[in-house]
Amino acid sequence: MEIKVGFEITYAAVQPTPMVIMLNIHPSRQADIIGRETVVAEPDVPIRFYRDGFGNVCGRLMAPAGGVTLKGSALVRDGGLPDEVMPDAQQIPIEELPNELLLYLMPSRYCETDKLTDIAWSLFAKTEPGWDRVAAITAFVHQHVTFGYEHAHHMKSAHDVYEQKTGVCRDFAHLAVALCRCMGIPARYCTGYMGDIGIPPEPFPMDFSGWFQVWLSGRWFTFDARHNVPRIGRILMATGRDAADVALSTSFGRMELKKFEVVSYEVVDADAVKAG
Repeated sequence: MEIKVGFEITYAAVQPTPMVIMLNIHPSRQADIIGRETVVAEPDVPIRFYRDGFGNVCGRLMAPAGGVTLKGSALVRDGGLPDEVMPDAQQIPIEELPNELLLYLMPSRYCETDKLTDIAWSLFAKTEPGWDRVAAITAFVHQHVTFGYEHAHHMKSAHDVYEQKTGVCRDFAHLAVALCRCMGIPARYCTGYMGDIGIPPEPFPMDFSGWFQVWLSGRWFTFDARHNVPRIGRILMATGRDAADVALSTSFGRMELKKFEVVSYEVVDADAVKAG
């Protein structure tokens, strides 16, 4: 299948303001882009792209006084398969993990493993290590937390989510990531596009989505604590220890969000003709 993705985000600014953005599709999906991906600013100010320490594509720009509108668009080829399920995937002993994976066991800004370790072991000590343990953690978070945009708060941490039992997709992911790390499973936060493909449309405005990945049997597997079912059409944008590493935009000065629109949908024939 082919999936059309894109966004239009407008910020107001009183004075020229430096920004870092992370709005490109992840390099692991670059080969799936049909034609080219565009990420531009209006007014037309230059964006200098670079890779961060996690391999994500970032852009630097100077938003002019008055503000800036960021626009992105891409057509992505996708296999149309749901997230992979591999019940036999094994948990790797910590002493055998590659060095570069150890940071995904450590506490991070939104995932305080020190506050959740005792809770995690009390809940999951008797689960089978590996896929079954991650599935149990995912199911627990899915059932423990109630979704709602009114519960969103940029300062909310995994421990806050555990106690408050409410949140948005990033909160579900943060709690699941933290619990996995407490159980010795490397876990990282993911952000990207995920439209209502293969499911009834959800009654919420389209947004970027947050999920997580775990390292089992020598590679990363995708899990989603908010939905807790394999989904079709995820388009990864960035990965990191938690949401602090994959902020869509960071402004070095005061800016106000004025518009936020995201699209992600399967292309039909008419769309394909327009794209061509």
